[in-house]
Amino acid sequence: MKLRITLAILALFTASFNYSQEAKAPKFGKGLFNLVGQDSSWTMKVGLRMQLLGSSVWEEDAKSEASFLTRRARLKFDGYAYSPKLKYKIELGLSNRDQSGASDFTHNAPRYILDAQLRWNFYKNFEIWFGQGKLPGNRDRVISSANLQQVDRSLLNSKFTLDRDFGFQLRHHFNLSDTFVVKEIFSLAQGEGRNITRGNIGGHEYTGRIELFPFGEFTDKGDYKGADLKREQTPKLSIGVTYDYNNNAVKTRGNQGSYMFIDGTDNNGSEGSFFQTNINTLFIDTMFKYRGFSLMAEYSDRNADDIFAKNSDGTKTNDVVLVGDALNLQTGYLLKEDWEVSLRYTNVDWDRITNAKDQTQYTLGLSKYIVGHALKVQTDISHLEVPGGKNELMYRLQFDIHF
Repeated sequence: MKLRITLAILALFTASFNYSQEAKAPKFGKGLFNLVGQDSSWTMKVGLRMQLLGSSVWEEDAKSEASFLTRRARLKFDGYAYSPKLKYKIELGLSNRDQSGASDFTHNAPRYILDAQLRWNFYKNFEIWFGQGKLPGNRDRVISSANLQQVDRSLLNSKFTLDRDFGFQLRHHFNLSDTFVVKEIFSLAQGEGRNITRGNIGGHEYTGRIELFPFGEFTDKGDYKGADLKREQTPKLSIGVTYDYNNNAVKTRGNQGSYMFIDGTDNNGSEGSFFQTNINTLFIDTMFKYRGFSLMAEYSDRNADDIFAKNSDGTKTNDVVLVGDALNLQTGYLLKEDWEVSLRYTNVDWDRITNAKDQTQYTLGLSKYIVGHALKVQTDISHLEVPGGKNELMYRLQFDIHF
């Protein structure tokens, strides 16, 4: 099935050459090829990328485990339609990890679609985005997995991320001075994650974010790229704050996690068979870059009106909303010939009432950027501390290429 879909996609875009005026191969890392309509009323850039990962984990008082997998394999299409002010983006996941999560709520179909959005610059500095894509949550999540400073994102992201959802986003930016830039984002989403076909069960998800750039914008959108590959010649700083409110959420982590079924229903439970509670999430983050040095810091906090899922008679189920806070600090320095050493400290502190175990992780990373983020080799080693649980040592090596 996967092979047929992939071949159909490639056949479609091969056929589209017959209707294009221009098909040029861009620079490495800038897409496989670009298509331009005969009347220049549309464009399409086609991209492909993959990440090949090997890892080994040593758990205290347990045997070590090694694994090798295609961590990510994706096709990406973007451009404009009718007018440069109306842009689109489509990203498809081909690896097992990208497609995982099939359930009755996705019609038991693999979750091929990562992004599917229209982006309309309808007036001056205003844009509206409609479709499925990343919500404006923590910085580490919004940074593309192709542009990460280390092999993968932090524990803060894995436990607190808003990830992707379907809805619309209103974006705007303005200048307070010649250099001071302010960006604002408001999002209204379905609130149950990506590729959902049975929503909306609970309420909706409302997200607001503001970003401040006191020294002006970063070179080549570097505020959302790991490492200071552009070696900023003047200090650049971005400060962001996000507040997310998921009204009547039916999942244990807002729009992520598992559904909270009640009264003994299973995955085919009908509407009304879910526990609902309001969940609030706060993110505060910053990115600083200067002459090869980079620093990213993130703080997150999640709370809920009621963290224990209850049946209609008031008895508790086994589902608990995971509430608590986390801190992530990450820094790196770009050496000669684009080698980089990076360090990361992450602490996840769950509220005691959840009975979840706190986690602290220390990571040392080494990266070689051959053609920037488009072709790189990354490796890191992490030590995970779990009070009252088993500590863990993890080593990873990853090759990353994208066109």
